Amino acid sequence: MKRDFLTIRDLSREEIDCLLDRALEMKKSGKKLGAPLAGCTLGLLFEKASTRTRVSFETAMFRLGGQTLFLSSRDTQISRGEPVKDTARVLSRYVDGLCVRTFSQELAAEMARWADIPVINALSDKYHPCQVLSDLLTVKERKGALEDLEIAWVGDGNNMAQSWIEAARIMGFRLCLACPEGYEPDDDVLAGAGENIRLTRNPEEAVTGADVINTDVWASMGQEEERAGRLRDFEGFEATRKMVELAKPDAIVMHCLPAHRGEEISDEVLEGPRSVVFDQAENKMHLHQALLEWLMKGRSA
Repeated sequence: MKRDFLTIRDLSREEIDCLLDRALEMKKSGKKLGAPLAGCTLGLLFEKASTRTRVSFETAMFRLGGQTLFLSSRDTQISRGEPVKDTARVLSRYVDGLCVRTFSQELAAEMARWADIPVINALSDKYHPCQVLSDLLTVKERKGALEDLEIAWVGDGNNMAQSWIEAARIMGFRLCLACPEGYEPDDDVLAGAGENIRLTRNPEEAVTGADVINTDVWASMGQEEERAGRLRDFEGFEATRKMVELAKPDAIVMHCLPAHRGEEISDEVLEGPRSVVFDQAENKMHLHQALLEWLMKGRSA
């Protein structure tokens, strides 16, 4: 039976652990991965621009012996009104897996409902599960076990924050999110959050004693017109050296990039000794290798 990956909730704790371990094994192996996906094609259906996500998926698929087919949504019949369910069923006859980067989580879910092939959510406005899974890889690589960690999120309660909440719920680490009023994660994501997940308005409170500090841009794709207002509302939420010094001495700082230096994170912190942002970016490729192998292996026969 095919599996899809649309949210972190699609995986069990054991499956997440196995994927992280496999990704670390693949990273250690370098390019000596064999060709487990030889003969397979991964379709990349993107509505949103991308650097790291597109390149990491394409490189991961190539290193596994497969190939990719990039499809900008404006170049497909979806842009001319073809039902998603028709596109999903047609693409299932051509490719062995589909990676969707879209605005609407509902579009990704509809694609998965009708496709006979694995569908991966490479980003939606609701969730960013591939990024957070690869971030967990970076944390595990640096810190070992995840369960006893204090992880801080500082900034917008966006798709990244919401996937971090799901990850904390499954993996059991403590997560404190500092978001300005009006920028909290969605109520349905927060509903049922355990005692290990807290929400505050105070970024200093969130980072004090943290093992990991995580942040992201304050205005995501599609929110450009809100940027001026968001800069005012997020005043005091920049990850500066002074803020980072409140965390543990060996704390790491993460940002999924691209970064707006001097806004959500200072240049000093981004380029500083605690920053792991470029290891974080590289680990997307290794995680995607493990994820693609798990979802698509066996389809090359």
